[in-house]
Amino acid sequence: MDIKVRDSNGAQLAEGDSVTLTKDLKLKGSSTVLKRGTVIKNIHLTDDPDEIEGRTDKVKGLVLRTEFLEEGVRATGSPVILRKSIFESML
Repeated sequence: MDIKVRDSNGAQLAEGDSVTLTKDLKLKGSSTVLKRGTVIKNIHLTDDPDEIEGRTDKVKGLVLRTEFLEEGVRATGSPVILRKSIFESML
C-alpha cells in the first residue's frame, strides 16, 4: 500500500521535494528556532504520513510534522512584474 503524504495545504509530497516552514518551530532539547520560511530541501518520507525527515544548514536529522510545511519554495520579496502593455502606458 502506498502512503500519501500531504502538506498543510493538501498538496501531495514526494521523496526529494523541497518544503517551506509555515511557522516558527522551537526544536525539542535545543535552544534553536527554525524560522517561518526556512526551506527544507531533499526531504525523505517516513512510514508515518504525518511526518517527514529533512535537514537544514543549521540542523541535521530533523523529523517534522507535515502540518507545518508547504510544498515548494516560496519566493519572498520578489519584484513586481508588470505586463508589457501597462509598463508602456506609464512611459
